[in-house]
Amino acid sequence: MNKTMNIARGGLLAALTVLLIYMTNIVPTSRLTLLTVASAVIPYSILTTGARNSFIVYGAASALSLLLVGFRSATVAYVIFFGLYGFVKYYVEAINKIPYEIVLKLVYFNVSLFAIYMLYSTLFTDSISDKLPIYLIIAGAQAVFFIYDYALTILISYIRKRFIKA
Repeated sequence: MNKTMNIARGGLLAALTVLLIYMTNIVPTSRLTLLTVASAVIPYSILTTGARNSFIVYGAASALSLLLVGFRSATVAYVIFFGLYGFVKYYVEAINKIPYEIVLKLVYFNVSLFAIYMLYSTLFTDSISDKLPIYLIIAGAQAVFFIYDYALTILISYIRKRFIKA
């Protein structure tokens, strides 16, 4: 019964993630907010079904998003950063040493940011750094990342209090 519930819950969570990623392409504003909400699905899945099942949810959501939504910027951002960050946060925060956590999270974020930047600059002729200096983009991205991490922490805490039966 428990396996069946995990499979059903995983399917629903993958479908919700695909829906949220699809909505980023049809909603004119709040695309980053929708991606943030989509990234919160993985921590919820980890808390309710376990990390192993959550990897399957992430894989299914990523594959379905690429198939149904296409190779769009929101889909690529989810596959490279937003979808995996829930796992990174889960395993890094298990270390329980704040300085190491911050460094490891920043390393993951910067590697993801670099991968997304390289992919974007390869596929599109319009360069991001033509509009703003690259150091401003990197500094701004770091600040936004810390806000995102804090917001995700608050959301996970809320999920634990409201939805997880201890």
